[in-house]
Amino acid sequence: KDETLPASTDEQHQFYVINLEGKSSDFDVLSMDVIWVPEFARTGWLKDLSTLIPEDKRNEFFPGPMQAVTYKGSVYAIPWYIDAGLLYYRKDLLNKYGFEPPKTWQELVKTARSIMEKEPQVYGFIWQGKQYEGLVCNVLEYFWSNGGDVLKNGRVVINSPENIEALQFMVDLIRKYKVTPPLVVTAIEEPTRHIFGSGRALFMRNWPYAWNIFQREGSAVRGKIGVSRLPSFPGKSSASTLGGWQLGINRYSKNPKAAERFVKFLTSSESQKTLALTIGYKPTRKSLYRDADLIAQQPFIASLYDIFMTARPRPVTPYYMLITQVMQPEFSAALSGIKTPEDALKTARIQIERILGAE
Repeated sequence: KDETLPASTDEQHQFYVINLEGKSSDFDVLSMDVIWVPEFARTGWLKDLSTLIPEDKRNEFFPGPMQAVTYKGSVYAIPWYIDAGLLYYRKDLLNKYGFEPPKTWQELVKTARSIMEKEPQVYGFIWQGKQYEGLVCNVLEYFWSNGGDVLKNGRVVINSPENIEALQFMVDLIRKYKVTPPLVVTAIEEPTRHIFGSGRALFMRNWPYAWNIFQREGSAVRGKIGVSRLPSFPGKSSASTLGGWQLGINRYSKNPKAAERFVKFLTSSESQKTLALTIGYKPTRKSLYRDADLIAQQPFIASLYDIFMTARPRPVTPYYMLITQVMQPEFSAALSGIKTPEDALKTARIQIERILGAE
């Protein structure tokens, strides 16, 4: 039997919670967002799948997804397909004015301001700043690329000097440097894709899905764009927020052996290659990024390997869904000018400490 899940990920999460709390065996295999696995593992709803991927086979997958499906040393899901934030840029405009894709955030600002003077109809840099999960994905990329984090060695470090500086920089992109339009504080993925796809932005942070759309016949930016890793702060390393979906098995399943075979089949190299070629899912198996046939049909995929190798999961904790509900309004308040980054992150730290202290 298969279940048609609700369209939104929040509703899918709720569907699973309601059914698994009731120990439902109506479904055997779960398709899970990367942030759900620790929560479902802690509650005992997922079958331990460590034997499906022995330790010597785990390095066949990108490290970020493997970290995301591991809870207290055991593997509770198999990475199915992967996503990560990346920088889209107008190759034609960079070439026209003699710039390279930026390696640091400061280079991005300098490049954007210079080109905006000559191309006043073009926004410098657009990204997703609305109060939702996508905002957390964006902000974490600045935290990590400045050496910051949310949790470290069991401590809440969200209001570290590195994170305050990073969030202030995001505010400055809008208010000080004016390379990012104020509209980003209400923007999710699709509006930013439409702006970039119509030729009205120099840089965009988004997910890999947008690339194929930009290559369609009639696209205003077809043949004019490139992608790279996201920039970092000087002396630090680029980092992308990990996205993607994993397959786990319902602990209450009446067909656990068949479910295991099904999960192994769907996450095999052959299935992942088929999904990449037919619907564009990006494989979690590293070897497929050296597959000559796949690269010949989808050359773009080769440029994603380094980005996916450095993709980092959001805080791997059973309480992530509570933590993100704290982070979203505080990040939004800082970007909107309602709070200073320092005040917003201090409030977030206090509330996250309460969540973790109540476990």
